[in-house]
Amino acid sequence: MSIIVRQATIHDLDVVAPLFDAYRQFYAQPADPALSRRFLAERFQHAESVILLALNEADGEGVGFTQLYPLFSSVRATRRYLLNDLFVTPARRRFGVAAALLHAATAHARAMGVAGMSLSTANDNVAAQRLYESMGWELEQGFREYHLTL
Repeated sequence: MSIIVRQATIHDLDVVAPLFDAYRQFYAQPADPALSRRFLAERFQHAESVILLALNEADGEGVGFTQLYPLFSSVRATRRYLLNDLFVTPARRRFGVAAALLHAATAHARAMGVAGMSLSTANDNVAAQRLYESMGWELEQGFREYHLTL
């Protein structure tokens, strides 16, 4: 399978929204196509994220995406990206789609002058962990991450 990875625009909403909804379901959220579409539309309208879309070159079918959110490091006084979402449809896994999306994300970050990227994944998502580590991502050892739900 040959794929194309490109930056999505609001005109790709009909392709990206179902992928995003499937991604949310992968993380045990209920299916909600309207919520997924609305959430992504807001990101596009306010330029709050960068979505890279993987398409099957043969038929233009959306087969995966990744979403990058801009962050800033005060200590380093640099711009960073949070690679918050990475999803490939189950039928297209093991064909290099995730790796292509990660390469495209890295290239985009470099082109934007971003100093680095970070991501997190579920402790039991061993396949993703292996992929990240094979591509040079390093497991953070020096900090604990805390969350506050509001």
